Amino acid sequence: MRGFLFKFNPQLQQMKFRIFLLQLLVCCSFQASSQGGVKWASDGKSYFTKEGSAIYTISLPEQSKKMLFDLSKLPLSASGKLPVIQSFSVSGSRKLLLFGNTVRVWRQNTKGAYWLVDPLSGHIRELGKGLAPSTLMFAKLSPDETKVAYVSNFNIYVEDLSTGKVTALTRGGNRKNIFGTFDWAYEEEFFCRDGFRWCPDSKQIAFWQIDARTTKDYIMLDATDSIYPKPIPVEYPIAGEKPSPCKIGVVQVATGATRFMQLPDDAVWGSYVPRMEWTPDGKQLIVQHLNRKQNQSKLLLCNPVTGIPKLLFSESDAAWIDILPLWDADYANGGWDWLEGGQSFLWASETDGWRHLYKISMSTGKSTLLTTGNYDIMDIASIDEDAGQLYFHASPDNATQKYLYRCSMDGKGKLEKVGAADKPGTHQYNVGPKAFYALHRYSSHSDRPVSEWVDLKSGRSLTVSNTSGKTTKAGASSGTNRTSFFKITTSEGVTMDAWKVLPQNFDSTRKYPVVFYVYTEPWGQLVRDEFGG
Repeated sequence: MRGFLFKFNPQLQQMKFRIFLLQLLVCCSFQASSQGGVKWASDGKSYFTKEGSAIYTISLPEQSKKMLFDLSKLPLSASGKLPVIQSFSVSGSRKLLLFGNTVRVWRQNTKGAYWLVDPLSGHIRELGKGLAPSTLMFAKLSPDETKVAYVSNFNIYVEDLSTGKVTALTRGGNRKNIFGTFDWAYEEEFFCRDGFRWCPDSKQIAFWQIDARTTKDYIMLDATDSIYPKPIPVEYPIAGEKPSPCKIGVVQVATGATRFMQLPDDAVWGSYVPRMEWTPDGKQLIVQHLNRKQNQSKLLLCNPVTGIPKLLFSESDAAWIDILPLWDADYANGGWDWLEGGQSFLWASETDGWRHLYKISMSTGKSTLLTTGNYDIMDIASIDEDAGQLYFHASPDNATQKYLYRCSMDGKGKLEKVGAADKPGTHQYNVGPKAFYALHRYSSHSDRPVSEWVDLKSGRSLTVSNTSGKTTKAGASSGTNRTSFFKITTSEGVTMDAWKVLPQNFDSTRKYPVVFYVYTEPWGQLVRDEFGG
């Protein structure tokens, strides 16, 4: 579907293409759910996972399993059914926040119901009593675990866990006046969905407000849900129109008093604020501000009391500046990599023509290059600050492949490949805190997918299994190799990777139809040395 071309005038081509994707890809999700996945404990030596109708704690390296909570203990609905749990999170005190009975919003099921569970006492609380069913979004415990905040019907609420009282922190929210979440353009361009952040002091919440009242609707026709098609309005700024204005506010949980940050904006073309987090001490907000062309990025430190921002760090590019959540899905719902107790942070930039990692000083804004070489960082795997090492995926020698590397955080160390030296292809590591252990997945164009738990410190494999769960030799061949890689050079002199997959029982004396598949935007890489054509 992404290879379709539209023969419209150039100004409308991009808009038509994106609306087409919205209609046809509404069933697709670009980021993995946590259901059945791995959620690391903070010690890096155990993890939590949902298997069947229970959530377990798995300890490494022995992989001993202990049930944390039996999901069959959840209260039944009025129709006598158990909730369908999609994902969960675990707090510092091992409380469970369960998310289920979900509803799709654009690409992902981000709306639903939440239950807070204390596995030790067995206490179960359904959140948002009195609000419409399955309308809660992005529920998060306060850092002191006394409250939970969430979005419902475009407003932000906080629920006191001792009294059960639910308080609206914003009012007047609707699809054109959006608190705590985003409009279509922000999700499409920046993967922004979760639009609020607890302050470390548990007394304040910072949030986005999107004002789409002046943004015109593009009408999407839904012809799939019933025998009669129905129009669905989508607030969508087409080329030449100003995007929905955005504000960052800070609301006091106790009083509801709100202060908005005095962020710059272009009156004609508008601007974007794709990232915002509290600093570790809770005294400031750090905000990434982009101009409309997305070729100037500024990091602003905002005073939540006065709303006044000051410039910390800026960069510009003749073409375009990418943001972290677009190429590293771990950051799609927030997060900031603080270093040295909050005195600096990790930042990705393409200043030298390659995507590299830098350390930015909070006091001076000075940047220090940590990774060097002619390659791009593909995603950040882990930061082991105690050992002074960065773990990340990259492929310096072959852009169709992927490997785990590490380097020292002083910017002086040599690039070191971690494991998999004799297995060319695509390696993906889910690395735990402090880089003790990782879940390693591997495949190539000729090797079926396998996974294993590895001890990163020693390089020792703990288990090896294929995707069906049966033990197998890592990198077991799939049989006949029908895939070949080659390069093409464009009319502009740019060399690009390509691949060819032949049909089974290919006969070179016969003629075959050829299917060309090209995704012409830079976001999605198609030519990869991994299993499956």
